[in-house]
Amino acid sequence: MKILLHHPAREVTIKGPKRVGQVLRELDLLADTVLVIRGDELIPEDEVVRDDDTIEVRPVISGG
Repeated sequence: MKILLHHPAREVTIKGPKRVGQVLRELDLLADTVLVIRGDELIPEDEVVRDDDTIEVRPVISGG
């Protein structure tokens, strides 16, 4: 699967199928700190992503 990351922007390829939580652990990211998006859908940690999927991982930003 193709994974698009931000801050810093980069593209990573990981073999699937895997659950989103597994992908985040491989990328050394905490699930509470990012949003994972496939197409226009926000996908949860237990969702399975496959080799032909492209997902985007965006950092959660909060502020006032």
